[in-house]
Amino acid sequence: MSVSTAPTRSRRRWFPLPRRLVRSLAGQLFVVQVVIVAAVVAGGAVLAYLFTAERTEDAARREVTSVAHAVADSPSVRSAVAGPDPTAVLQPYVEQVRQEVKVSFITVMDTDGVRWTHPLPEQIGKRYLGHIDWALAGQTRSETYTGTLGPSVRVVTPVWDDQHRVVALVSVGLTLDSISEQLSGPLLALVGVAVAALAVGGVGTYLANSRLRRHTHGMGPAELSHLYEYHQATLRSVREGLVLLDRAHRVVLCNDAARELLGLEGEVDGRPVAELGLPEALVAAVLGEEPVRDEVHLTAERVVVLNTSTIGTGLGRVVTLRDHTELQSLSGELDSVRGFTEALGAQAHEAANRLHAVVSLIELGRHEQAVEFATAELALAQQLTDRVVAAVGEPVLAALLLGKAAQAAERGVELTLTEDSRIDDGLLPPGLSARDLITVLGNLIDNAVDAAIAGAAQSPGAPEVTVTARIDGGEGGQDGRGGAGGGGACLLLRVADTGAGIDPAAVEDVFRRGWSTKQDGRGHGLGLALVAQAARRNGGTVEVGRDRGAVLTVRLPLTGGRARGQEQAGEPERVGGPEWAGGPEQAQERAQEQEGAPA
Repeated sequence: MSVSTAPTRSRRRWFPLPRRLVRSLAGQLFVVQVVIVAAVVAGGAVLAYLFTAERTEDAARREVTSVAHAVADSPSVRSAVAGPDPTAVLQPYVEQVRQEVKVSFITVMDTDGVRWTHPLPEQIGKRYLGHIDWALAGQTRSETYTGTLGPSVRVVTPVWDDQHRVVALVSVGLTLDSISEQLSGPLLALVGVAVAALAVGGVGTYLANSRLRRHTHGMGPAELSHLYEYHQATLRSVREGLVLLDRAHRVVLCNDAARELLGLEGEVDGRPVAELGLPEALVAAVLGEEPVRDEVHLTAERVVVLNTSTIGTGLGRVVTLRDHTELQSLSGELDSVRGFTEALGAQAHEAANRLHAVVSLIELGRHEQAVEFATAELALAQQLTDRVVAAVGEPVLAALLLGKAAQAAERGVELTLTEDSRIDDGLLPPGLSARDLITVLGNLIDNAVDAAIAGAAQSPGAPEVTVTARIDGGEGGQDGRGGAGGGGACLLLRVADTGAGIDPAAVEDVFRRGWSTKQDGRGHGLGLALVAQAARRNGGTVEVGRDRGAVLTVRLPLTGGRARGQEQAGEPERVGGPEWAGGPEQAQERAQEQEGAPA
């Protein structure tokens, strides 16, 4: 048994649109715009045709009315209708007029509606098809009526005699076919304009959507929506700060990480970078012509690594920020540990040399001199250790001072702790981190040691660094100056050196990132900036003064420091202490008077 299968009809559409075109946002907009343009053009063409047809019909009515009045008022017509054979006189006359004025018919009839003239001779003598009542009443009216020649626009007007009586009627008309022929020319022009408008609109729409397709990479609305959601999720989850700027350096995008790193609050989109309250050095780097690569900058509370790059051909700029605060603190601690290690190695080397000297004295039989030599070195080392341990109960500060003292001694600088220094263990609040203490005191001592060595040639004595570390107790404080905030206890850290000091004119720039008196090209200028940042972060102050050399004093409040530090995050650090009160000019004079005075 055979099974016959009916032929299946093909479901393929002719000229199908590509699926990618229809699925993309640009393709959907293209289809919608083409439909809208076609509908608008078609609607406009229809309205224009209707308007033109109405105008043409009105013109036809006016034309046949004027012809009817002219024929009815003609003396030839008046005399002919009163004669014995009106048809013989009127038929040639009205046919000549009809051909000249190009109307469809001119019919002259008696008051009963019997035709005397007609374009078709066989219709002469028959009754007129149409309304003549108003003409018999002396009125002229027009109508559209179907007569022997088909539908036509016609006018019937009376013929008056000398006694002002209606003696005949004249009807002039244009068939609708002839009116349509008159519309054919404008209609073809209208169709041409409509097609041209549709073509121009289609081409313009295609070009605009082609550009849109390039910008949207052919993606559809759902894909663009998903891409935007992924974009927002990525910006919120990434830990690096990201800021996008336009050509005018206004913020286009700023993610949450960038807000946190830069300490930005409120709405920042659309605001220029220069108006965000960022440090001048950071703003200058962001707005610079050249791209920035891994450049370290300081904000109010953080150390950030800055990178910038240009978007396209000057469309804007991409700014990325990485938090370097913890790493910088760890680097400082690592430097301290490295310094301790180097100091221990130097001490081991010196101890070996002293041990050889002691052994040699013993071998020479000079036992008393050997004992004196060994105990003298141990006494000096132990004296510094005992002094630091007795005065500073805080283990972090004690370890830092001992390590820095060993480093300074190795470099030929004597580091001493003042007699009024004393910090008992447990007095420092938990909010004052050990890293901040290392950052502040470690950088101050390192800068002081470098300054003392650099100024050794101009100083009459040996290079020396003096450290003061104590608790100031508000109104009852030892120096009577109170806490960092003007009241309450605070931690005072003061480091003085015997170097050349700081130029009074440069006091305002001392704590700016990149400022340094060293010209060896090794990337200095960050230590004092970190000191100012740590002090500001903890609500403290930094003061610059002068004795034999530079004197830098840091006061950190022991209560509420973190809160005050956040309130003062945007304020400049306090510089120019009581030694330089009155401004740079007075400070210069005071420095000249005190220059050379003993410490």
